[in-house]
Amino acid sequence: MTAKILDGKKLSKEIKEKIANDIKALQKSKGIIPGLAVIIAGDDEASHVYVSMKEKACESVGMYSKSFKLPGTITQEELLKIIDELNDDEKIHGILVQLPLPPGIDERMVNERILPSKDIDGFHAINHGRLFLGEDSLIPCTPKGIIELIKYTGVPISGKHAVVIGRSNIVGKPTAMLLLRENATVTICHSKTKDLTSHVRSADILVSAAGIPNLVRGNMVKEGAIVIDAGTRVVEDKLVGDVNFNEVEKIASWLTPVPGGVGPMTIAMLLQNTLKAAMMK
Repeated sequence: MTAKILDGKKLSKEIKEKIANDIKALQKSKGIIPGLAVIIAGDDEASHVYVSMKEKACESVGMYSKSFKLPGTITQEELLKIIDELNDDEKIHGILVQLPLPPGIDERMVNERILPSKDIDGFHAINHGRLFLGEDSLIPCTPKGIIELIKYTGVPISGKHAVVIGRSNIVGKPTAMLLLRENATVTICHSKTKDLTSHVRSADILVSAAGIPNLVRGNMVKEGAIVIDAGTRVVEDKLVGDVNFNEVEKIASWLTPVPGGVGPMTIAMLLQNTLKAAMMK
């Protein structure tokens, strides 16, 4: 068996084309152009590259974007003031604060300052709570993109055993909740899990978001499993995932590449969330 490649670039392109059409319709019917504000503080090179990609993505679908590129010396009070101003700005429907933040700034407090209705990253406690309760909410972008990729295979999620490696509030936990919402039976594995291989080997759907290169080897994967590699790390100037692609490709039925899998979907979901926030007005 050779896995089919889950091409995040291709799927995200299709999604962005639909978003562009929906934006045109929204502008025509209500005179609203969705607006996204991105705040970045400090000189983290990868973060600046990512913000640039978001700006280009906004432009490609006809979305208004505004970026705040701030020095690493900015104080928490100054950052919170900018967020307050954006909360009151009617042209801005989504606010994103690029992580990591400079030392001395409370990430939780920053996320909680953003209005839940403009929290297009889905990190606010209210949006996390709504996700947990199964209510409509703004869903974290990477988990949302992961579910879209799995659905793209055409394989039903309901009744499948899904294993998620990683328990972060950004990817692992919300991905598990979304899989549960789709009626999968979900196991969450983490750094304290004993005998990781036995859990992974039972997975019909595997999502790895640990950020540990080559964590998932071919002998750990169930034949025919859908494998989503959501863990990334730069090794020798190259972006690599959690999954040993060459080994797992011979076992899985579907597999995401790194790069080109989950990453493009995260940006597409960011645009989708901003559009949703604008339509809620």
